[in-house]
Amino acid sequence: MTVTIYDVAREAGVSMATVSRVVNNNPNVKPQTRKKVFEAIERLGYRPNAVARGLASKKTTTVGVVIPDISNSIFSEVARGIEDIANMYHYNIILCNADKKKEKEIRVINTLLEKQVDGLLFMGGVVTEEHIQAFKTSAVPIVLCATTDENNTIASVDIDHEKAAYDAVKVLIENGHRNIAMISGTLQDPANGFARYQGYKKALEEAGIPVRDEYVRIGNYRYESGLEVTKHFLELSELPTAIFAATDEMAIGAIHTLQDNGYKVPEDMSVISVDNIRMASMVRPQLTTVAMPMYDIGAVSMRLLTKLMNKETKDASEQMQVILPHDVIHRNSVAHR
Repeated sequence: MTVTIYDVAREAGVSMATVSRVVNNNPNVKPQTRKKVFEAIERLGYRPNAVARGLASKKTTTVGVVIPDISNSIFSEVARGIEDIANMYHYNIILCNADKKKEKEIRVINTLLEKQVDGLLFMGGVVTEEHIQAFKTSAVPIVLCATTDENNTIASVDIDHEKAAYDAVKVLIENGHRNIAMISGTLQDPANGFARYQGYKKALEEAGIPVRDEYVRIGNYRYESGLEVTKHFLELSELPTAIFAATDEMAIGAIHTLQDNGYKVPEDMSVISVDNIRMASMVRPQLTTVAMPMYDIGAVSMRLLTKLMNKETKDASEQMQVILPHDVIHRNSVAHR
Protein backbone atom coordinates (compact mmCIF):
# COMPACT_ATOMS: atom_id res chain seq x y z
CA MET A 1 0.00 0.00 0.00
CA THR A 2 1.18 3.53 -0.73
CA VAL A 3 2.35 5.37 2.37
CA THR A 4 0.52 8.70 2.75
CA ILE A 5 1.18 11.92 4.63
CA TYR A 6 -1.57 10.80 7.05
CA ASP A 7 0.46 7.65 7.87
CA VAL A 8 3.57 9.71 8.59
CA ALA A 9 1.63 12.13 10.80
CA ARG A 10 0.15 9.26 12.81
CA GLU A 11 3.55 7.53 13.15
CA ALA A 12 5.26 10.74 14.30
CA GLY A 13 2.36 11.84 16.51
CA VAL A 14 2.01 15.22 14.78
CA SER A 15 -0.52 16.88 12.46
CA MET A 16 -0.50 16.47 8.69
CA ALA A 17 0.19 20.21 8.45
CA THR A 18 3.40 19.73 10.46
CA VAL A 19 4.54 16.91 8.15
CA SER A 20 3.82 19.14 5.15
CA ARG A 21 5.90 21.95 6.65
CA VAL A 22 8.82 19.56 7.26
CA VAL A 23 8.66 18.10 3.73
CA ASN A 24 8.57 21.60 2.22
CA ASN A 25 11.49 22.83 4.38
CA ASN A 26 9.39 25.37 6.25
CA PRO A 27 11.64 26.88 8.98
CA ASN A 28 8.75 27.21 11.46
CA VAL A 29 9.17 23.69 12.88
CA LYS A 30 11.00 22.85 16.11
CA PRO A 31 14.21 20.84 15.56
CA GLN A 32 13.01 17.91 17.71
CA THR A 33 9.69 17.78 15.82
CA ARG A 34 11.51 17.91 12.49
CA LYS A 35 13.75 15.03 13.63
CA LYS A 36 10.74 12.99 14.71
CA VAL A 37 9.01 13.49 11.35
CA PHE A 38 12.11 12.57 9.36
CA GLU A 39 12.53 9.40 11.43
CA ALA A 40 8.91 8.45 10.70
CA ILE A 41 9.44 9.15 6.97
CA GLU A 42 12.50 6.89 6.96
CA ARG A 43 10.78 4.06 8.86
CA LEU A 44 7.74 4.08 6.58
CA GLY A 45 9.60 4.77 3.32
CA TYR A 46 7.36 7.73 2.57
CA ARG A 47 7.88 9.66 -0.68
CA PRO A 48 6.04 12.96 -1.19
CA ASN A 49 3.55 12.90 -4.07
CA ALA A 50 5.00 15.35 -6.60
CA VAL A 51 1.80 15.43 -8.62
CA ALA A 52 -0.33 16.32 -5.60
CA ARG A 53 2.16 18.97 -4.50
CA GLY A 54 2.13 20.41 -8.02
CA LEU A 55 -1.65 20.62 -8.05
CA ALA A 56 -1.63 22.43 -4.73
CA SER A 57 1.14 24.89 -5.60
CA LYS A 58 0.38 25.08 -9.35
CA LYS A 59 4.09 24.30 -9.86
CA THR A 60 5.71 20.96 -10.65
CA THR A 61 9.36 22.17 -10.37
CA THR A 62 9.88 20.30 -13.64
CA VAL A 63 11.31 21.59 -16.91
CA GLY A 64 10.86 19.90 -20.27
CA VAL A 65 13.85 19.75 -22.63
CA VAL A 66 13.48 18.84 -26.31
CA ILE A 67 16.77 17.59 -27.73
CA PRO A 68 17.13 16.96 -31.49
CA ASP A 69 19.65 14.10 -31.38
CA ILE A 70 20.65 12.53 -28.08
CA SER A 71 23.53 10.65 -29.74
CA ASN A 72 25.21 13.90 -30.81
CA SER A 73 27.90 14.89 -28.31
CA ILE A 74 27.20 18.59 -28.98
CA PHE A 75 23.74 18.33 -27.49
CA SER A 76 24.84 16.13 -24.59
CA GLU A 77 27.18 18.93 -23.50
CA VAL A 78 24.32 21.45 -23.71
CA ALA A 79 22.17 19.08 -21.65
CA ARG A 80 24.88 18.90 -18.97
CA GLY A 81 24.84 22.70 -18.62
CA ILE A 82 21.04 22.64 -18.36
CA GLU A 83 21.09 19.90 -15.73
CA ASP A 84 23.70 21.61 -13.53
CA ILE A 85 21.76 24.89 -13.34
CA ALA A 86 18.45 23.05 -12.94
CA ASN A 87 19.87 21.24 -9.92
CA MET A 88 21.12 24.52 -8.49
CA TYR A 89 17.59 25.96 -8.65
CA HIS A 90 15.91 22.70 -7.55
CA TYR A 91 14.24 21.85 -10.85
CA ASN A 92 13.90 18.38 -12.32
CA ILE A 93 14.44 17.74 -16.02
CA ILE A 94 12.37 15.68 -18.45
CA LEU A 95 14.65 15.11 -21.46
CA CYS A 96 12.96 14.07 -24.73
CA ASN A 97 14.78 13.05 -27.91
CA ALA A 98 13.06 14.19 -31.13
CA ASP A 99 15.30 12.56 -33.77
CA LYS A 100 15.46 15.84 -35.75
CA LYS A 101 11.90 15.19 -37.02
CA LYS A 102 9.50 18.13 -37.01
CA GLU A 103 6.40 16.02 -36.40
CA LYS A 104 8.01 14.34 -33.41
CA GLU A 105 9.24 17.68 -32.06
CA ILE A 106 5.71 19.12 -32.16
CA ARG A 107 4.32 15.99 -30.51
CA VAL A 108 6.96 16.06 -27.77
CA ILE A 109 6.36 19.79 -27.11
CA ASN A 110 2.64 19.18 -26.67
CA THR A 111 3.23 16.12 -24.48
CA LEU A 112 5.54 18.06 -22.16
CA LEU A 113 3.06 20.93 -21.90
CA GLU A 114 0.32 18.42 -21.06
CA LYS A 115 2.51 17.14 -18.24
CA GLN A 116 2.29 20.61 -16.69
CA VAL A 117 6.01 21.42 -16.84
CA ASP A 118 6.87 24.84 -15.41
CA GLY A 119 8.96 25.76 -18.45
CA LEU A 120 10.30 24.40 -21.73
CA LEU A 121 13.71 24.43 -23.40
CA PHE A 122 13.74 23.69 -27.13
CA MET A 123 17.23 22.73 -28.20
CA GLY A 124 19.01 23.09 -31.49
CA GLY A 125 16.35 22.45 -34.13
CA VAL A 126 14.83 24.45 -36.98
CA VAL A 127 12.02 26.62 -35.58
CA THR A 128 9.17 26.53 -38.11
CA GLU A 129 5.77 28.21 -38.13
CA GLU A 130 4.32 24.97 -36.73
CA HIS A 131 6.70 25.21 -33.77
CA ILE A 132 5.68 28.83 -33.20
CA GLN A 133 2.01 27.84 -33.16
CA ALA A 134 2.72 25.10 -30.60
CA PHE A 135 4.70 27.55 -28.45
CA LYS A 136 1.85 30.08 -28.59
CA THR A 137 -0.47 27.59 -26.88
CA SER A 138 1.91 27.36 -23.92
CA ALA A 139 0.99 28.99 -20.62
CA VAL A 140 4.59 28.57 -19.40
CA PRO A 141 7.85 30.26 -20.50
CA ILE A 142 9.88 28.84 -23.38
CA VAL A 143 13.56 29.40 -24.18
CA LEU A 144 15.25 28.34 -27.43
CA CYS A 145 18.63 26.75 -26.76
CA ALA A 146 21.38 26.73 -29.43
CA THR A 147 18.87 27.99 -32.00
CA THR A 148 16.66 31.02 -32.66
CA ASP A 149 13.38 31.76 -34.40
CA GLU A 150 13.49 33.84 -37.57
CA ASN A 151 11.84 36.92 -36.05
CA ASN A 152 13.45 36.71 -32.59
CA THR A 153 10.07 36.62 -30.87
CA ILE A 154 11.03 33.85 -28.43
CA ALA A 155 13.74 34.07 -25.76
CA SER A 156 16.91 32.33 -26.94
CA VAL A 157 20.56 31.61 -26.16
CA ASP A 158 22.99 30.90 -29.01
CA ILE A 159 26.18 32.01 -30.76
CA ASP A 160 26.49 34.12 -33.91
CA HIS A 161 26.72 31.22 -36.40
CA GLU A 162 27.46 33.44 -39.38
CA LYS A 163 30.37 35.11 -37.57
CA ALA A 164 31.69 31.72 -36.37
CA ALA A 165 31.82 30.44 -39.97
CA TYR A 166 33.28 33.73 -41.19
CA ASP A 167 36.08 33.51 -38.60
CA ALA A 168 36.85 29.90 -39.59
CA VAL A 169 37.12 30.72 -43.31
CA LYS A 170 39.21 33.83 -42.51
CA VAL A 171 41.78 31.50 -40.87
CA LEU A 172 42.09 29.65 -44.17
CA ILE A 173 42.32 32.86 -46.22
CA GLU A 174 44.97 34.29 -43.89
CA ASN A 175 46.96 31.09 -44.47
CA GLY A 176 46.99 31.73 -48.23
CA HIS A 177 44.11 29.51 -49.33
CA ARG A 178 41.86 30.62 -52.19
CA ASN A 179 40.33 27.35 -53.39
CA ILE A 180 38.16 26.75 -50.32
CA ALA A 181 35.37 24.19 -50.39
CA MET A 182 32.50 23.96 -47.92
CA ILE A 183 30.54 21.02 -46.54
CA SER A 184 27.38 22.82 -45.49
CA GLY A 185 24.36 21.80 -43.49
CA THR A 186 20.91 22.10 -45.04
CA LEU A 187 20.23 25.69 -46.06
CA GLN A 188 16.72 25.37 -44.60
CA ASP A 189 18.37 25.33 -41.17
CA PRO A 190 18.80 29.03 -40.30
CA ALA A 191 21.69 28.47 -37.86
CA ASN A 192 24.00 25.54 -38.60
CA GLY A 193 23.07 25.54 -42.28
CA PHE A 194 22.18 28.87 -43.85
CA ALA A 195 23.96 31.19 -41.38
CA ARG A 196 27.21 29.23 -41.61
CA TYR A 197 26.99 29.20 -45.40
CA GLN A 198 26.47 32.99 -45.32
CA GLY A 199 29.59 33.34 -43.16
CA TYR A 200 31.60 31.26 -45.63
CA LYS A 201 30.30 33.32 -48.55
CA LYS A 202 30.94 36.65 -46.82
CA ALA A 203 34.57 35.77 -45.98
CA LEU A 204 35.27 34.75 -49.58
CA GLU A 205 33.60 37.82 -51.08
CA GLU A 206 35.49 40.19 -48.76
CA ALA A 207 38.75 38.59 -49.93
CA GLY A 208 37.75 38.88 -53.59
CA ILE A 209 37.45 35.10 -53.97
CA PRO A 210 34.56 33.88 -56.14
CA VAL A 211 32.07 31.43 -54.61
CA ARG A 212 32.19 28.34 -56.83
CA ASP A 213 29.12 26.11 -56.97
CA GLU A 214 31.19 22.93 -57.32
CA TYR A 215 32.98 23.78 -54.07
CA VAL A 216 29.79 23.78 -51.98
CA ARG A 217 27.99 20.55 -51.07
CA ILE A 218 25.25 19.84 -48.54
CA GLY A 219 25.80 17.33 -45.74
CA ASN A 220 23.59 16.22 -42.85
CA TYR A 221 25.96 17.33 -40.05
CA ARG A 222 27.14 13.76 -39.35
CA TYR A 223 30.44 11.96 -39.94
CA GLU A 224 29.16 9.83 -42.83
CA SER A 225 28.16 12.82 -44.94
CA GLY A 226 31.64 14.29 -44.46
CA LEU A 227 33.07 11.07 -45.92
CA GLU A 228 30.76 11.14 -48.93
CA VAL A 229 30.94 14.84 -49.79
CA THR A 230 34.74 14.84 -49.72
CA LYS A 231 34.76 12.12 -52.39
CA HIS A 232 33.00 14.63 -54.66
CA PHE A 233 35.71 17.25 -54.04
CA LEU A 234 38.43 14.72 -54.95
CA GLU A 235 36.77 14.14 -58.36
CA LEU A 236 37.02 17.82 -59.37
CA SER A 237 39.48 18.88 -62.06
CA GLU A 238 40.78 21.62 -59.75
CA LEU A 239 41.03 20.32 -56.21
CA PRO A 240 40.34 22.66 -53.29
CA THR A 241 43.32 23.34 -51.06
CA ALA A 242 41.11 23.60 -47.97
CA ILE A 243 37.73 22.42 -46.71
CA PHE A 244 35.49 24.28 -44.29
CA ALA A 245 32.93 21.93 -42.72
CA ALA A 246 29.88 23.29 -40.91
CA THR A 247 30.35 20.72 -38.10
CA ASP A 248 33.27 18.84 -36.56
CA GLU A 249 31.73 15.46 -37.35
CA MET A 250 31.66 16.26 -41.07
CA ALA A 251 35.20 17.66 -40.84
CA ILE A 252 36.47 14.44 -39.28
CA GLY A 253 34.76 12.51 -42.08
CA ALA A 254 36.55 14.76 -44.57
CA ILE A 255 39.93 14.11 -42.93
CA HIS A 256 39.41 10.35 -43.07
CA THR A 257 38.36 10.38 -46.75
CA LEU A 258 41.44 12.46 -47.61
CA GLN A 259 43.72 10.09 -45.70
CA ASP A 260 42.07 7.00 -47.21
CA ASN A 261 42.82 8.39 -50.66
CA GLY A 262 46.48 9.09 -49.97
CA TYR A 263 46.27 12.81 -49.15
CA LYS A 264 47.97 14.33 -46.15
CA VAL A 265 46.19 16.77 -43.82
CA PRO A 266 47.16 19.62 -43.69
CA GLU A 267 50.07 19.33 -46.14
CA ASP A 268 47.89 18.52 -49.17
CA MET A 269 44.59 19.91 -47.93
CA SER A 270 43.64 21.87 -44.81
CA VAL A 271 40.43 21.24 -42.87
CA ILE A 272 38.62 23.52 -40.41
CA SER A 273 35.14 23.49 -38.88
CA VAL A 274 32.82 24.72 -36.12
CA ASP A 275 31.77 23.06 -32.83
CA ASN A 276 34.82 21.79 -30.88
CA ILE A 277 33.41 18.42 -29.83
CA ARG A 278 35.72 16.10 -27.84
CA MET A 279 36.61 14.13 -30.98
CA ALA A 280 38.17 17.27 -32.47
CA SER A 281 41.19 16.86 -30.20
CA MET A 282 41.27 13.04 -30.58
CA VAL A 283 41.45 12.84 -34.39
CA ARG A 284 44.90 13.03 -36.02
CA PRO A 285 45.82 15.62 -37.01
CA GLN A 286 43.94 17.40 -34.28
CA LEU A 287 41.19 19.55 -35.77
CA THR A 288 41.34 23.33 -35.89
CA THR A 289 37.81 24.51 -35.11
CA VAL A 290 35.65 27.32 -33.81
CA ALA A 291 34.56 26.42 -30.29
CA MET A 292 30.90 26.82 -29.44
CA PRO A 293 30.47 27.25 -25.65
CA MET A 294 27.96 24.37 -25.52
CA TYR A 295 27.95 23.92 -21.75
CA ASP A 296 27.49 27.67 -21.28
CA ILE A 297 24.66 27.75 -23.81
CA GLY A 298 22.84 25.11 -21.77
CA ALA A 299 23.59 26.77 -18.44
CA VAL A 300 22.61 30.28 -19.56
CA SER A 301 19.44 28.95 -21.22
CA MET A 302 18.34 27.25 -18.02
CA ARG A 303 19.13 30.33 -15.94
CA LEU A 304 17.14 32.54 -18.32
CA LEU A 305 14.25 30.09 -18.07
CA THR A 306 14.34 30.21 -14.24
CA LYS A 307 14.13 34.01 -14.44
CA LEU A 308 11.10 33.80 -16.69
CA MET A 309 9.42 31.09 -14.60
CA ASN A 310 9.93 33.06 -11.39
CA LYS A 311 9.13 36.42 -13.03
CA GLU A 312 12.58 37.79 -12.17
CA THR A 313 12.92 39.73 -15.42
CA LYS A 314 12.89 43.46 -14.71
CA ASP A 315 10.78 44.60 -17.65
CA ALA A 316 9.87 43.81 -21.24
CA SER A 317 12.99 45.57 -22.52
CA GLU A 318 15.35 43.15 -20.77
CA GLN A 319 17.42 41.26 -23.32
CA MET A 320 15.76 37.97 -24.25
CA GLN A 321 18.08 37.05 -27.15
CA VAL A 322 21.46 36.18 -25.67
CA ILE A 323 24.47 35.74 -27.99
CA LEU A 324 27.50 34.07 -26.36
CA PRO A 325 31.06 34.49 -27.65
CA HIS A 326 32.91 31.83 -29.65
CA ASP A 327 36.63 31.24 -30.02
CA VAL A 328 38.94 29.79 -32.70
CA ILE A 329 40.91 26.80 -31.37
CA HIS A 330 44.11 26.47 -33.41
CA ARG A 331 45.35 22.88 -33.68
CA ASN A 332 47.09 20.97 -36.49
CA SER A 333 44.68 20.62 -39.42
CA VAL A 334 45.44 23.94 -41.16
CA ALA A 335 48.71 24.73 -42.94
CA HIS A 336 49.99 27.81 -44.76
CA ARG A 337 49.65 27.59 -48.52
